[in-house]
Order: sequence, then structure tokens, then C-alpha cells
Amino acid sequence: MGIFSRFFNKRNNKQPAPIKNTVPEEKKTIRKAFGVYCHGHHNTSGKMLCPKCNALLMTAMTKIQRCPYGITKPLCHICETPCFGQKQTIAFRKIMKNSRKGMFLRHPIMFIKQKLKEWGFAYMKQKQSQKK
Repeated sequence: MGIFSRFFNKRNNKQPAPIKNTVPEEKKTIRKAFGVYCHGHHNTSGKMLCPKCNALLMTAMTKIQRCPYGITKPLCHICETPCFGQKQTIAFRKIMKNSRKGMFLRHPIMFIKQKLKEWGFAYMKQKQSQKK
């Protein structure tokens, strides 16, 4: 029994890891990123977004609900099979990329969690390619 055994539950090898629904957290992060981007580039304020960003955000929210990966989906801005059309995918990825600095300054914990997830998916992808 180690020092940290009180804090970390031991899982039996027979028991699989629980599946976590990542969709609500993904939606929250995307909403915040769109807000940061639109406020910085289109001079909006509060919860209001410009019509173009709002339309793309609503499309993204709808597509997330209909994701073919289900609740264990990868992050939308690094997904290999995007649900949007090509123009929308490019615009979505541009917004997510350009909002990184603002997300780091305004929502640092959310930014760090998102980065850790990105690294986790990259690591998992690398391990899967090594097995083949």
C-alpha cells in the first residue's frame, strides 16, 4: 500500500475503464473559443457573436450531437473525419487555432485541459500506428 493509495482507486484488471461522455465539455470549450475569437476579431461583446460566427457555432453544435464517434469522440479541431463541409471545416479550424492565445489568457484551466486531451489523442494515435 503506497502513500497515494488513499487518493487513487485501484481498478481490477478485469474491470474496464469507464467510458466518459466528452460531448458537454467539448461544447463548452468550443463556445468559449468562438466567443474569444469573435470578440477579438469582429469587435462584439458579452455573449453576442457576429452572425457569421453564430451560424458556424450553431452548425458545430448540431454536428457534435450527430458525431459518428458517439460520446467517445475525438476533439473536433483535430478530427480526421470532420462532419462539416470543407469551407466550414477550414473556418472552424481557423477559429479554434486563432483563439488559442485568448483562451490561454481568459480561460487557462479550460485551455490546459484541452491541450492535455490533444496530447492524449496524439499519443494514442502514435501507439496505434506502432502496433500495425
